[in-house]
Amino acid sequence: MTALSKDSILPLDWTLPKRLFRFPPTFIQNLVVLAISLMGIVALVVYESYQEGLTARTGAAIALLAALSAATGMLIYQERRSWVLLRDFRSAIAKIAPTYARLTASNPLTTSTEGLEKEIRTLTERWTEFCLHCQRVHDAEMVHAEHLATLGEIAAGVAHEIRNPLAGIAGAIEIITKDFPHDHPDREVLEDLRQEVRRIEKTLNELLVYARPKPPQFGQTDIKETVARTLQLARQQTGSRKVEFSIQISPALPRFLADAEQLHQVLLNLILNSIQAIDREGKISIEARRYNGDAHFASGMVEIAVADNGPGIPPEHLDRIFRPFYTTKRGGTGLGLSLCRRIIAAHGGSLSAESELTKGSRFIIRIPLREAAEEVKQVYAQ
Repeated sequence: MTALSKDSILPLDWTLPKRLFRFPPTFIQNLVVLAISLMGIVALVVYESYQEGLTARTGAAIALLAALSAATGMLIYQERRSWVLLRDFRSAIAKIAPTYARLTASNPLTTSTEGLEKEIRTLTERWTEFCLHCQRVHDAEMVHAEHLATLGEIAAGVAHEIRNPLAGIAGAIEIITKDFPHDHPDREVLEDLRQEVRRIEKTLNELLVYARPKPPQFGQTDIKETVARTLQLARQQTGSRKVEFSIQISPALPRFLADAEQLHQVLLNLILNSIQAIDREGKISIEARRYNGDAHFASGMVEIAVADNGPGIPPEHLDRIFRPFYTTKRGGTGLGLSLCRRIIAAHGGSLSAESELTKGSRFIIRIPLREAAEEVKQVYAQ
């Protein structure tokens, strides 16, 4: 008699028994148990009706099958209810974190209970990861805010210390200039000194505004009047450039709540930047319309765009132009666009930039209409 080797023995396939007796049971298993229980109850009742009597054993069997049916039905109900709760939970997460699509990604298995179990476990793990990510971003933003606050305090202190001596220098230049005849060659040097003093004074004022931003004073604002007043000042800064201005304001755009003076300041800064970007001649367009692309504001937003056909902004600079003290212009302070973005943010809106080399740049302002602006005002008042 030859001995059987291990390789000659066929392994037993336990896949089917494991699938039949797995725990927790699948939706199909629950349905099969419920159907068998109900069929058993019906069969026993029919059988006893022919026997014309109900024995204790048969009654106990019917009661057991009824209890099994009730338990299985409850399992099916709870499973379906769990899926409904999971769907509502995923919808809530989608509203809280619409950009985190992986949280709502579902890959359920073919067995319903197993799919539910994996879905809940995966969703919990990913939600925990998302919360940790949010905490890290919040901590980084807090550190950045602290750095800006410290920088603002330093800038304010330095500006105050410089302004008084600077005023004395400016006064001394005025006195010295009076002692020189109009045709004296040194008057040109003194005029250059005066211009430099004014430039330093302008930089100090920007530093003070950046360090201590003024909250917006909301009031009814007509964008047509604001644009017209801004263009009146901007045209005086074109110099020898030949600039063509184009204005397109939607007639359906109503008055809205904003700080008209601060909005004028932002528009003037953007238009002057566009003028400086133009070499000899070019076009600058100002467009204003109603924007309904943001679902967070039911009343819509006001979109104001300032565009030019200048040389454009290189991609490596575009992401940094809103940073404080970042500038590519000779003699610039790098605070203009940063202040503009801070003012628009105080209005509850956003300021962004688009640019393409040799084709020009476009700066887009979006601020909420009346209802959203009122909420911003209430937040600022607290």
